[in-house]
Amino acid sequence: MKYLSVSEMSLKWGINERRIRALLKEKRIEGAKYEKHRYLIPENAPKPLDRRVKGQRLFEDSPLKEVNFDFKNYRKQFPTPDGYFGRYGGSFLPPHLEKAFEEIYDGYLTIAKSAKFIAELRQIRKHYQGRPTPIYHCQNLSNYLGKVQIYLKREDLNHGGAHKLNNAMGQALLAKYLGKKKLIAETGAGSHGSAVAMAAAYFGLECDIYMGEVDMEKQAPNVARIKVLGANVIPVKFGTKTLKEAVDAAFEAYSKEYKTAFYVLGSAVGPHPYPLIVRDFQDVIGVEAKQQFLEMTGELPDIVTACVGGGSNAIGMFEAFLEEPVNIVGVEALGTGEKLGENAATMTFGKEMVLHGFKSLVLQKEDGTPGDAYSIASGLDYPGVGPEHAFLREIGRVKYEAISDDEAAEAFFLLSRLEGIIPAIESSHALAYAIKCARSMKSGSILVNLSGRGDKDMDYMLKRYPHMFR
Repeated sequence: MKYLSVSEMSLKWGINERRIRALLKEKRIEGAKYEKHRYLIPENAPKPLDRRVKGQRLFEDSPLKEVNFDFKNYRKQFPTPDGYFGRYGGSFLPPHLEKAFEEIYDGYLTIAKSAKFIAELRQIRKHYQGRPTPIYHCQNLSNYLGKVQIYLKREDLNHGGAHKLNNAMGQALLAKYLGKKKLIAETGAGSHGSAVAMAAAYFGLECDIYMGEVDMEKQAPNVARIKVLGANVIPVKFGTKTLKEAVDAAFEAYSKEYKTAFYVLGSAVGPHPYPLIVRDFQDVIGVEAKQQFLEMTGELPDIVTACVGGGSNAIGMFEAFLEEPVNIVGVEALGTGEKLGENAATMTFGKEMVLHGFKSLVLQKEDGTPGDAYSIASGLDYPGVGPEHAFLREIGRVKYEAISDDEAAEAFFLLSRLEGIIPAIESSHALAYAIKCARSMKSGSILVNLSGRGDKDMDYMLKRYPHMFR
């Protein structure tokens, strides 16, 4: 009988060596033996098929220990028909836009739920976007940090280099079915703008992308890409010239063209039904990740984490894990400090108010008006947060932590050098949180949503952190 080593069987079965060694210690691989300080596994040994979903290690202060909520039926209950997650959400619109949003909602409930629409979107996911994206075990990074194992959901390998195309293709397909001729969108880091430009090119639609001048300078590679894809990049020159003002400008443009245009909102924010639509188009991330992690390791991760600005990549990742005994952590931008204008940590410092047509937590000035947000990551530089995130925090299901610019920068360079993967600076915030946990935990596993790749950030990061580059 031919025997294989642990590494050889790892390649054959498609699960990592750590998991195989655990199965061997539990004596769950038939015919395996231990000789001369190594394991030998029969080539024809059956792969253990039972998936152990053990009770996970919850944080001592985990809000999940106190939660009494039916998450199995969560998606059917939230949002409510009028768009609320608890007291957050809703739709606060000028009268002339109410009919336009009713059209979007009706179209989504009928067209986007039809078998024809779903089949076409699945074909796009597979043959255009290249889904499913894989999960990757960061063995070098994990060994460097200790015994905690870090895994990445590789949304940076989605076509376009970020999670944004999941939502953009879904909304653009809906726009096509509704007979619209143009797509209008805002963008911060440029990933959503690039994704909408790709979708417009794919469906043969016109496209206008609104982007703050500050972000255009920071994210020059994405600006060029949007233009190459045939879309118009319209600079936003008022206010802080970042994402908040880009949203303002895009909404203003849409209010004038809604009869022939479709507004592709990029994050899990905005008036109802956008938080619902974005969540549903992004939940492919979590659905894939949960199945892949189980197949790779036989158990669920101890921690699932993702960065949070408006919150689209995070809500897409978190949704599939809400009913599971897993710690879920959203990571927002602490920037350079705790004062208003130094961070984008809405969950930490925000207060309830209406912004951009929905009610949620928002960074505020003393007079109650929206405050300025700041982050090294343009995609997190937003003073509000999606209403579903505010709700999940309020009911205690998801924890939200904040990571500084410098911590995110360390993670950016560390992953690049140890794994050969350059992460987006937005994603680096979630990675930095995972690194912080790995340094303090004795064991366990952390699944990070690597929501985008860092090509767009390299020039800026090298100028901002030359000492880390050396």
